[in-house]
Amino acid sequence: MSGFERITLAMTGASGAQYGLRLLDCLVQEDREVHFLISKAAQLVMSTETDVTLPAKPQAIQAFLTEYTGAAPGQIRVFGKEDWMAPAASGSGAPGAMVVVPCSTGTLSAIATGACNNLIERAADVALKERRKLILVPREAPYSSIHLENMLRLSNLGAVILPASPGFYHQPQTLDDLVDFVVARILNQLEIPQDMLPRWGEHHLVSAED
Repeated sequence: MSGFERITLAMTGASGAQYGLRLLDCLVQEDREVHFLISKAAQLVMSTETDVTLPAKPQAIQAFLTEYTGAAPGQIRVFGKEDWMAPAASGSGAPGAMVVVPCSTGTLSAIATGACNNLIERAADVALKERRKLILVPREAPYSSIHLENMLRLSNLGAVILPASPGFYHQPQTLDDLVDFVVARILNQLEIPQDMLPRWGEHHLVSAED
């Protein structure tokens, strides 16, 4: 198995719930163990942007997502925002990689300043201090200087800033194609195989004569 076997997936209150749900599905299909964290704002956004409405409690969310994705029992583990005993809260137990998708600019700011006011922020702080893979997927426009400065600070600390900015060279036909573009880029960063988007040069996409 290539890539990370255990991954923390966090969703926060920016637009783009589809990206997080699609990534979760892909990770499950690739037999990865997922530690799932979600903010209340993200749950509200998800119910607004998709047909998915999550229950309130972590245990109920875990049961729902296990059935929703077809995951094996225990493959998805859901933790509450103040579950400080969660593996992601400690460098000795945290998964090898973490993705925040979508990542709100508020969460971006908190991670950049080491706030650690909830488990999502703490898990990201652990990833930074342990020099583990941290991928942040902001979805905002335009970016203020504050947002850009926070991104630069985090990039300098080793985080990967991967904006939810789908490309068009693969000639997307549906909204799902655009979502898959971003999710494929995340999976590439996690070194997990994906066949949603060919790597540049692998297959014909667009030629100068097209």
